[in-house]
Amino acid sequence: MNYSLNSIIIDPNPKKLKKNLIILCHGYGGDGKDISIIANYWKNFLPETLFICPNAPEICKITPQGFQWFDLMNQKSDEILSNSLIAEKRLNKFIDEVKNVNNIESDKIALVGFSQGCMIALQTILKRKDKISCVIGFSGKIINTAHLEKNITSRPEIFLMHGDKDEVVPINFFLEAKDFFAKNNYDIKTKIFKGCEHRIPTEGLSLGLEFLKKNLY
Repeated sequence: MNYSLNSIIIDPNPKKLKKNLIILCHGYGGDGKDISIIANYWKNFLPETLFICPNAPEICKITPQGFQWFDLMNQKSDEILSNSLIAEKRLNKFIDEVKNVNNIESDKIALVGFSQGCMIALQTILKRKDKISCVIGFSGKIINTAHLEKNITSRPEIFLMHGDKDEVVPINFFLEAKDFFAKNNYDIKTKIFKGCEHRIPTEGLSLGLEFLKKNLY
């Protein structure tokens, strides 16, 4: 199937109709193949789930063999927001495509994002008019809290995880997001991994799996 974003598609049982869908958004400079490692782990426990791992829409300026959802380098906050809104539009189009092609309702869809993929996933899912079931954000942040607060439309289930030794997206951004959601009356799940840098530990995969089972099945 050809979508507007080139994607790695993992279907554990192609002969069966899928109960739900998980879209995984990679980080800055990565690609769908990178983050499909997570899908290949989870598929063993979620055999009726369709996993789709798109490449972000732009070639990464710093790592040309990879992709970016939007430019982060040498940009002011208002420029980053403007760029992210373009990426958000593209991700929304992609979600609509896979939702319609696979005939899966919004409440049976989850987004999972790492780093910049977490950033765009959070912004997109909270602003969608149809309620996507849930989102897992690893090692990310809210792109622009003032913008997002003014544009909240949806209230999905949210699980944020972060390493306390992350030097790429420091832990203070996780704490900022946690405060943001509390202020806006979201009851979210959170987990800080001690001694963990900018990565997804095995415990994060296990916790994420249980969260997906609870919200999609």
